[in-house]
Amino acid sequence: MSMASLFGLSTPVDIDIAFIDKEERKTADLKIDKDRKEKLPIFLDGESVKGKVTINLRDGKKLEHNGIRVEFVGSIAKSHEFLTLSQELAAPGELRQNTAYDFEFKNVEKQYECYNGINVKLRYFIRVTMSRRLPDIVREKDIWVNSYRMPIEINNSIKMEVGIEDCLHIEFEYNKSKYHLKDVIVGKIYFLLVRIKIKTMELSIIKREITGALPNAYNENETITKFEIMDGAPVRGETIPIRLFLGGFELTPTFREVNKKFSIKYYLNLVLIDEENRRYFKQQEITLYRRKIDDGYPDDKPE
Repeated sequence: MSMASLFGLSTPVDIDIAFIDKEERKTADLKIDKDRKEKLPIFLDGESVKGKVTINLRDGKKLEHNGIRVEFVGSIAKSHEFLTLSQELAAPGELRQNTAYDFEFKNVEKQYECYNGINVKLRYFIRVTMSRRLPDIVREKDIWVNSYRMPIEINNSIKMEVGIEDCLHIEFEYNKSKYHLKDVIVGKIYFLLVRIKIKTMELSIIKREITGALPNAYNENETITKFEIMDGAPVRGETIPIRLFLGGFELTPTFREVNKKFSIKYYLNLVLIDEENRRYFKQQEITLYRRKIDDGYPDDKPE
């Protein structure tokens, strides 16, 4: 027997939340822990969220309550709810038998994408609350939301230089600065002056999770991938091509100032290591975005 049952605190009802069209929806895998994932139905911005709440009485005992409500909630971390829509399912009264209630939140704006990060989490979920004189009974069921907000059209190429006066001059050129999540980063590295002995060169993608606001913002960096693009000493005039396929990595779009709570940024990080193990690096931000067509949805037609 559990401690809750021993002191008469066990929940007198089972509350189940089910989405009407769950079987027809695409799903996202939410990592619960190291070895466990949960599949969540994907909803898009502007889609209705509808389903059924089933309340089963335990042991067939009637139950008094002070009202039952269902809410559609968007939250960041545990304390900040940026969206709350509420519907009453039942006025205060008494449940004498198992009961089911339909709910529908029509054409709900879901302006942010869900995110499950290191220090911050953005969720959308259905919450059912049965109010009582004793502690309320609350159940939650998550959905997943993907955002398809396209960046502005301008997509300039990136040019960077790394230089040490009279010793090293290298130029990097990438074909663009904005990439969709299944894109390929294409670039070239030009060695214009090489008077130090370079041992190796690495290219990595860095994801930076920024939580809080300046001056107290906290940065958490994660290396998404790192690979060697050169082994051995380059010579002046040499060119090294780069092709990096993004489709094989777990990436999110770039998020900027989500509800003024957090941002997610991505960087291309180039590191040169000489024979004395000194490191020279250059970092450049890139913008990532999600396309409907890559997730199996029809593209929005221009007006």
